[in-house]
Amino acid sequence: MTIATAASAQDTVQVAVSDSGDTAWILTSSALVLMMTLPGLALFYGGLVRTKNVLSVVLQCGAIAAVASVLWIVVGYTLAFGGLTNGWLGAGNAWMMIEMGALREGTTMPESTFGLFQMTFAVITPALMVGAWVERARFGWVIGFCALWGLIVYAPVAHWIWGGGWMAQQFGVLDFAGGIVVHTTAGVSALVIALLLGRREGFPEKPLLPHAPTLTMMGAAMLWVGWFGFNGGSAFAATDDASTAIINTHVAASAAALTWLLVEKFMIGKPTGIGWATGAIAGLATVTPAAGFISPGAAILFGILAGVICYGAIQLVKHRMNIDDSLDVFAVHGVGGILGTLLLGIFLAPEFGGTGYAEGMGMGSQLGGQAISVVIVAIWSAIASAIIALMVSLVFPMRVSSDAEREGLDITSHGERGWEFD
Repeated sequence: MTIATAASAQDTVQVAVSDSGDTAWILTSSALVLMMTLPGLALFYGGLVRTKNVLSVVLQCGAIAAVASVLWIVVGYTLAFGGLTNGWLGAGNAWMMIEMGALREGTTMPESTFGLFQMTFAVITPALMVGAWVERARFGWVIGFCALWGLIVYAPVAHWIWGGGWMAQQFGVLDFAGGIVVHTTAGVSALVIALLLGRREGFPEKPLLPHAPTLTMMGAAMLWVGWFGFNGGSAFAATDDASTAIINTHVAASAAALTWLLVEKFMIGKPTGIGWATGAIAGLATVTPAAGFISPGAAILFGILAGVICYGAIQLVKHRMNIDDSLDVFAVHGVGGILGTLLLGIFLAPEFGGTGYAEGMGMGSQLGGQAISVVIVAIWSAIASAIIALMVSLVFPMRVSSDAEREGLDITSHGERGWEFD
């Protein structure tokens, strides 16, 4: 073997070896993101519904996590992150996650680690939609809809933006951790389903109050901590990029929670625990698409705007338009994700502390690319979700009976009670 050949072989070995520190961080982040769904989101949503429906909400989150995980292994991963073909769907080279590479291209981690991390995103995204249909959707329909939705809506959009697909190539769209891929898809789809299902009995004539605000605050706290893995892990390395993303995540949530409390004080006279929780989630959703690209100062502004605009969106959707998006999925996640995606086009600028635009891009072209990507994904999510919902309803009716709704889904759908009080 010549010296040149030996050096080449050594370089090949170096390229094929993953970085243990980066891999450990992404494995940890995967656990944090899964915690966001189980138990974070389950507690957050569970506390917001009435006592007679708490178990049904928690069970829906758990069942969605299970079915989304299995389908991700079988087919979802390859649809989203398989080899590039035409830019619309990934190639079929990774069915059942076979032939995982020693390294995921563009990272320093094994492809199995990358696939695991992305699976946790595929789990929480459909689970976010549970908040739109609580207290009235049939369990079988929920599972069937979310199973197909993950393959028809989520996986293709993930490929278009994160998998090197056509949207990233054509528009140069940036989405650090899911403002479009997660929050826009889930938020818009949730609004469509809320319209298809119709309102809960009694809405909006009588208040349908949360039964356990304390559980909601605890769930929000778990989501907040888990979001460090959600955004920090999206740096794909244990570097300054991850630290910056986590700092921005934390400060945006803090600013949004404080802003929401202040708005409540002016609007209803008292700051509330539900307000703190909702404001924090709005800030987290809004900063997500930009977390690794902006400065902490910009992240504070993202949080303040999230607190004001998402609060206003709830008033518009629920109280003026009387759309029963029960737990405000669109107003918080959809509007927040869209808001952050558009603001990124501006605050990516170096003069605002951002990381700067790609070669050939400027503020106008970046903002335009962000906006058109949001519009396309929103339209795709809305149309596909409506079709999937109606298709599944041919097998499983979308909504429980009026009697079941009045008695509560815990007993009528599952034969159990969330709480037993002697």
